[in-house]
Amino acid sequence: MNFRPQNLLFHSFSFLWMLGTAFSAKPNVVFIMADDLGWADTTLYGHTALYETPNLERLAKRGMLFERAYTSSPLCSPTRSAVLTGLHPARTGLTAPTCHLVGEPILRPSLKINTPAHHKLLTLTKVNRLDTEYPNMAKTLKQAGYHTAHFGKWHLGRSPFTALDHGFDVDIPNWYGPGPAGSYVAPWKFPDFKEAYPGEHIEDRMADEIDTYLEKRAADQKPFYLNYWQFSVHGPFNAKADYIESYKDKIDPDDAQNSPTYAAMVKSLDDNVGRVLDQLDELKLSKNTLIFFYSDNGGNMYSQVDGTTPTSNRPLRGGKGNNWDGGVRVPCIAVWPGHIEEESKSKELVTSTDFYPTILDLLGIQKNEEQTFDGLSIRPALEGKPMDKRYIFTYFPHATKVPDTFPNSAAVYDDEWKLIRLLHNAPNGDHEHWLFHLKKDIGERNEVSKKYPKKVAELGRELDQFLAKTGAIYPTPNPNYNPDHASTLKPKKTYSAAQFKKVDKNQDGFITLKEYIGNPKG
Repeated sequence: MNFRPQNLLFHSFSFLWMLGTAFSAKPNVVFIMADDLGWADTTLYGHTALYETPNLERLAKRGMLFERAYTSSPLCSPTRSAVLTGLHPARTGLTAPTCHLVGEPILRPSLKINTPAHHKLLTLTKVNRLDTEYPNMAKTLKQAGYHTAHFGKWHLGRSPFTALDHGFDVDIPNWYGPGPAGSYVAPWKFPDFKEAYPGEHIEDRMADEIDTYLEKRAADQKPFYLNYWQFSVHGPFNAKADYIESYKDKIDPDDAQNSPTYAAMVKSLDDNVGRVLDQLDELKLSKNTLIFFYSDNGGNMYSQVDGTTPTSNRPLRGGKGNNWDGGVRVPCIAVWPGHIEEESKSKELVTSTDFYPTILDLLGIQKNEEQTFDGLSIRPALEGKPMDKRYIFTYFPHATKVPDTFPNSAAVYDDEWKLIRLLHNAPNGDHEHWLFHLKKDIGERNEVSKKYPKKVAELGRELDQFLAKTGAIYPTPNPNYNPDHASTLKPKKTYSAAQFKKVDKNQDGFITLKEYIGNPKG
């Protein structure tokens, strides 16, 4: 075909017009966040023989799989706050999963000057609500013309600190608790949200609600930001009976992942990721929708189900509730057709505070001038480019009695290096530091601080700057500490394993577990 210059000019303008029309429709955003799903709890990284996650694999094939994604905290509420605000828990002070508790709202942390004498360090008054004064992703996107909806777990505060109070137009089931009310399988105990039929699974219901929501958005053609923050796979540990039964014959007793109930919970999680993808496809919304999949912390290795622990994060060390990699390294996927290469992978470091600035960058939305981000846009990584050198941080200034853990810690990552700081834990009251090279030692068994003192000093300075920049309030030596007082404390009541199953009513597994750890048979 022969083109005359005027035809070429016409075709050029036509192409530019069509391109402009295609990009004038604002992209939708879907953020799927699992609860307590560990890095080894999916088939994405090749570290499970039991769990089945074909829909997560399907999602990953549509975009980029991050191999080194971390959370800013090893527990849920702090990570959720970081995703929503782009602010590190060290800055907000929301460092513990306390947002469901009854009582006066505490929006800023403080040191307890009257900490009992048997504590070496002053403990913190814990923040128990996410302050609505913080700018967040929902508010920003709503101002930019987006409809905003939250489905599933919230755990950032009771009214007046619900998702609706934080800028979401829709909040279903509008629940403040750390897990689903009562059970995953109906009957539930949500005060204002009832099952549609006997035995309904909460994740199936969330997918139904999302189906209805997406149909409305497709009809009104308004861009949307949708949170699907799954209840799965947090406690209470129960699942569809037929799913549990199907996994019983697949259990390898020599594998640390050996709970059929937990495997069934992972399957329901994956099923409903697939349901959301199917609906986006059916409504022809997928091509213009940016999707992130993430988890709020590592897998739970310390509660009890089926006579075992829910899961194992092996080969990583530790799990939910501590700053070993098992507690903070998680699965992460990013999908945006035409912008993020299909079936791609990235080894760049990613953390909770990155999502908000990244989404604004990708959508071309400016943050408020006075707004602070502790994360940064990972757009270069999403475009397959190397990112500038950076450090990321995890933070947990509390003590728990879960096995193989340490009190009051922070950590800094520099590529494959990781420095853990135990706050004021040295015999002389100074900070104690442990250094690991994760590429050579993924299980964090070979502590090398004495071999690389310069690296310890470098990362220690970065950690100092981070804590100062964020204004972190962290435990300091207790001036009233008296080691003799510790020896006079009454021992915790202990339980047999059978008794423990009866008394473990705390969904996060920490309150009664403190008692259980004191049992030699435990």
